[in-house]
Amino acid sequence: MRSNIKGKIILALDVPDISGARRLLNRIGNRLKIIKIGPVLFTAYGPKVVEMVRAKGTDVFLDLKFHDIPNTVANAVRQAVRLRVKMLTLHTEGGEEMLKAAAEAARQEAARLKVKKPLLLGITVLTSDQGSAGTRATVISRARLAKDCRLDGIVCSALEAAAVRRVCGKGFVIVTPGIRPGSAEAGDQKRVATAEAAFAAGADYIVVGRPILEAQDPVAAIQNIIEGCCNVTGDRYGRPDQGIA
Repeated sequence: MRSNIKGKIILALDVPDISGARRLLNRIGNRLKIIKIGPVLFTAYGPKVVEMVRAKGTDVFLDLKFHDIPNTVANAVRQAVRLRVKMLTLHTEGGEEMLKAAAEAARQEAARLKVKKPLLLGITVLTSDQGSAGTRATVISRARLAKDCRLDGIVCSALEAAAVRRVCGKGFVIVTPGIRPGSAEAGDQKRVATAEAAFAAGADYIVVGRPILEAQDPVAAIQNIIEGCCNVTGDRYGRPDQGIA
């Protein structure tokens, strides 16, 4: 069971330089299977940081939140497929034409290279957004758009995950950031939840950054998250994945 849980916890590698990233990855070893690379590291180091993570036998979640005209986003997606990433993000606010162009570009490029297509995830509403009475409806609407445009899933907070799961079904991937242990400071995140609550709400993956990055013992922090999630997910991740990833 623990090995499956490890594949569902994504570390947000939000550190300022590649040497610090390498030290952290060396320290945590193979305890997690997916590492998220965001705009800070990628802007500084580009594909080099993706190659560094993949060389350690870890999958990459490329979180650059593409949002531009359809042709530009489609070409960016093709480049991401060439980097052999497992997941990548684009803003659902880009609209139907952009999302469909991205999905088709990913399919075509993966087929051309004979590699597995990365999961395309639509950003709905950022977890740093305070939210309002209409936030859930907005997230559901954008999730439906993502599914209609043949994206593989969406990114949303745990507060909307259950509603998205009801509307979009079991095969639709839900990734939940804004994960904070009960005693941790939320920081600039607003719509937060514990890892246990996120999985209980229907998330397939959770993204954890500062609770691990800022811990005195990152390995212990990871282990605490794994233990807590095993207590609430039952056998959900105790058997092989069923078409999620």
